Amino acid sequence: MGQLRLLLQVAFRNLFSSKINLLIGGIIFFGTLLVVVGGALMDSMDSAMSRSIIGSVAGHIQVYSDDSKDPLALYGSMSGEPDLAALDDFSQLRPFLEKHPNVKTVVPLGTSGAIVTSGNTVDLTLSNLRALYKKRDETGETPELRESIDSVKGHVRQMVDLMADQTAKSEQELGGAQKDPAEVEALARARTDAFWDAFEEAPYSALELLENRIAPQIPDGDMLELRYAGTDLDAFQRTFDRMEIVDGQPVPTGQRGMLLSKFFYEEFLKMKSALRLDHIKQERDLNQKTIATDPDLQRWVKENQTQTREIIFQLDPVKTRKMVERLQKLLGSQEPALDKLLTQFFTTDDANFDTRYAQFYSELAPLLELYRLRMGDVLTITAFTRTGYMQSVNVKVYGTYQFKGLEKSAMAGALSLMDLMSFRDLYGYLTADKKAELAEIQKQSGLEALSRDEAEEALFGEGSDNELVAESTSSDVDDQAAFTGDQGALTRENLLQRVYTQQEIEQGVALSAAVMLKDPELLEQTMVELRQAAKDAGLKLRVVSWQEAAGIIGQFVLLGKLVLYFAVFIIFVVALVIINNAMMMATMQRVREVGTMRAIGAQRSFILGMVLVETLVLGLVFGSAGSLVGSGIMALLNSAGIPAGNEALYFFFSGPRLFPTLSASNLVAAFVIVLGVSAISTLYPAFLATRVSPLQAMQTDE
Repeated sequence: MGQLRLLLQVAFRNLFSSKINLLIGGIIFFGTLLVVVGGALMDSMDSAMSRSIIGSVAGHIQVYSDDSKDPLALYGSMSGEPDLAALDDFSQLRPFLEKHPNVKTVVPLGTSGAIVTSGNTVDLTLSNLRALYKKRDETGETPELRESIDSVKGHVRQMVDLMADQTAKSEQELGGAQKDPAEVEALARARTDAFWDAFEEAPYSALELLENRIAPQIPDGDMLELRYAGTDLDAFQRTFDRMEIVDGQPVPTGQRGMLLSKFFYEEFLKMKSALRLDHIKQERDLNQKTIATDPDLQRWVKENQTQTREIIFQLDPVKTRKMVERLQKLLGSQEPALDKLLTQFFTTDDANFDTRYAQFYSELAPLLELYRLRMGDVLTITAFTRTGYMQSVNVKVYGTYQFKGLEKSAMAGALSLMDLMSFRDLYGYLTADKKAELAEIQKQSGLEALSRDEAEEALFGEGSDNELVAESTSSDVDDQAAFTGDQGALTRENLLQRVYTQQEIEQGVALSAAVMLKDPELLEQTMVELRQAAKDAGLKLRVVSWQEAAGIIGQFVLLGKLVLYFAVFIIFVVALVIINNAMMMATMQRVREVGTMRAIGAQRSFILGMVLVETLVLGLVFGSAGSLVGSGIMALLNSAGIPAGNEALYFFFSGPRLFPTLSASNLVAAFVIVLGVSAISTLYPAFLATRVSPLQAMQTDE
């Protein structure tokens, strides 16, 4: 102990005795600072991202069939949707998983993608007009219904006039270049008084012309890619408590229906002019950007100025007059042209933007349909089944949802939620409804199932009884009876109103199961035990963590840690070389001192210990300083938070800001790395110091 005390006294005496020690100390200081701050940030982001993935769709564990060709990727993969084998009966899987004492809840899941068509403004208005005429046919005409029909007809006629004016203007700007003559002829016909005077005599024929020849001339409809998760919607909402309904209402228990992601609803179904205003406001308020300096904000302002057709086409004559009056009042202008007024209104800068934004939503928005889809509308979803053919399902949209803290995250908002029965229909599985429908069709048509031998005899055998070919007969097809008469007993049932039992929902296929744990700290142990239990029960299951189930998204922080540790490794390799060279220089400068100490009786072990202790003390002092400064930086970051500069970071931060925390493991790791590098880099110089002889040292001038 006395020798150790002496070594420490020597080490502290020499701590700031030379510039070389300060150089070594500076390297240790910045290395420790990097390890503490970088490690704490990566750990905090890992924890935040795990909350995002676990709390949004994955749960702690995902279970799926071991017969799957691809690994599960809940957020999709570069090669598209993974090819997963189905779990045949979820009602048997759930009790098996819930037997484990650490399993809290189990939720069925299946993810896929589809294409939905968002018609242009003309399409939507014509669809509204067609619905009004159908209502008149069913219930008879009333004064209120007549007023609605006339209003929408006036709106359509105004659209046709606007399209003709824009076509003429485009031809003039393009030097006389004309559109397809058939389109021009159809547009000219739809502008005539004769067309509209005869409209009531054959409204559906007139609508056919408008829908097939006029509406396609406006290319502002969208083909939207919709990713969705089929699930037990009630169980999903109970399990993932970050989920909240924003618009509309939850899907009634046991019924078919859909909840659109609020992010998807805003980004893809909202009027583009309003959406651009929202983006500008968000960038100005959250990221402190300005229109004067940011090119993206300037582009959005320019697009709002030039792309006003979406607003103009929405307005019928009455709303057009009101819009003009309101804009004239807001702008203090007497300009009668709506397009020029809108261009002037959307000419915004940093001085007037907040005022114009508030005016848009208070004065103009009430005259507009801000969204192409309203709560309660039925959405037709078309997707490829597991066998490769197209399937369409009508699903009622009850509302929108989001996860608290992840409102602006594109990844958390990537999935809309659909009931499990509709998902099975879209994915091509034979549900009870489909099976009953096929049986009814077979019964009504008189078809019989034949074996291969029977089919061959029926096709090629002799005798009229075995012939599958019959003479055709002329008959009229009653479409109405086919769908609503006695022959359509099954199709008459409105599946959107049918209430399914919990047993019906669970007794069917799912692609995976999300498992929430009572104690997340036992994640790895629980996975091992579930794998063993599945093996013992003869179940071919894959049990993976949330990180693996998230695919490349789940590996993001791991990649970040690898990059950080590689950078730290490079830095400390360089530091090791520098410290080694510096210690060599310091040792050479102290040859006479070492020789004198050897001459008065100091053993080689004492010299070795002296050099090593000096370096370790240097590492402890400057490493502690680096850790202290790093802790201070982390405390500041924790109090202020790191803002998510873009929508992707919302997901990795699990909210608009990341509040990083510093754990003891970060400090321990920093000290272990620093002391280890310091000790290793000192071994060779210390060894050289022990080889110095007293006689040689005393004869040395330097």
